[in-house]
Amino acid sequence: MTALTSRQRRQPVWALGLAVAATGTALCMSVLAGWQRGGWLAERLVWVATGAVLVIGAHLLPALCRSSPVVVRCIAVLLWAACMVAASYGHATFFLFSQQHAGDVRAETVSIAGTQAYRSLTSVTAERVGIVTVLARANASHCTRDCPQQAVRRVSLAARRDALDAEADDIRRQQTLVDRQTAMRESRREDPVTSRLADLFAVPAGRIDLFAGLAFAAVLEGVACLLWWIALQAPVPVTASYAEVTADSTVVTQPVAPLETEITSLIRDIEAGHLRPTVSEIRRRLSCSQAKAAALRRQFIASRA
Repeated sequence: MTALTSRQRRQPVWALGLAVAATGTALCMSVLAGWQRGGWLAERLVWVATGAVLVIGAHLLPALCRSSPVVVRCIAVLLWAACMVAASYGHATFFLFSQQHAGDVRAETVSIAGTQAYRSLTSVTAERVGIVTVLARANASHCTRDCPQQAVRRVSLAARRDALDAEADDIRRQQTLVDRQTAMRESRREDPVTSRLADLFAVPAGRIDLFAGLAFAAVLEGVACLLWWIALQAPVPVTASYAEVTADSTVVTQPVAPLETEITSLIRDIEAGHLRPTVSEIRRRLSCSQAKAAALRRQFIASRA
C-alpha cells in the first residue's frame, strides 16, 4: 500500500484548483477577444475556437510532454512558444478593447452642452459685416431730405450691429464651453494610471496600454503553465509495511526504515526512466532537504556499484 502525507495530498489539489481558475480566466478573455475580432458569426466562432485551442495548448503542453522523448519535447517547446505568443496577443487584444470600452463609459459621464439654439459664428460674422458696411455708408451720406428717417435708420443699424456682437460673444462662450467639455471627455477616456505613467516616462499612453496588456497576458500564461505542471505531477508514494492485529480487527501501521523505503522507490523510478539520479530531481520528487537528497543519491550510486 502507499501513504501520502497531508502536505503531499493538499498540494496537487490546490494547484489543480488554481490551474483550472487560471485557464478558465484565460479562456474567457480569448473568447471575448475572438468574438470582437470576427465579423460574421462563423468567423467569430472560428476565432473563439482558435483562441481556446491556443490557450489550452500553452497551458498543458509542458506538463503533458515532460516525460516524452527528447525529440517530442523539442517540438513541444517550439509549439508551446508559438501558443504562448498567440495567446498573449489575444489577451492583449482583450485588455486593449476593455480599456477602450471603459474609457467610453467614463467619457459618457461628461455631458456636452447643446449648440442647436445658436447659429454658426461664420454666419453671424458675415451678417455683421454687411450691417457695418451699410451703417458706414449711412454715416458717410449727407442729409438732404428725410433727415429724421435717416437718423432712425442709423440707430437701427447700430443696434443691429450691437445685437450681432452680443450674439457672436454668446457663440464664442458656448464654443469655449464645448471645447472645455470635449477636452474633459477625452481626458476621461484614458486610464488614470496609464496617463500618469505616460507623463512620467514621456511615452504615449497607447504604448503603455499595449505593454501593460502584454505583461498581464504573459504573467497569466506563465502562472497557468506552472500550476498545471504542479497539478499533473505524480505524487510521491511512501511505502509502508503493515501488521494485522487480529485481536481488535484493526490494522496497525509499522513503517519500515524511511531511508530504505525511499531509496527503494527511487531505484524503481530511476530504472523506469521517470527520474534522473540528480540531487535536484530527488529533492523535487521527495520534497526533502538537499542533504537528505545527497545522501539518497550516494546510496543509489552505492547500490549500482
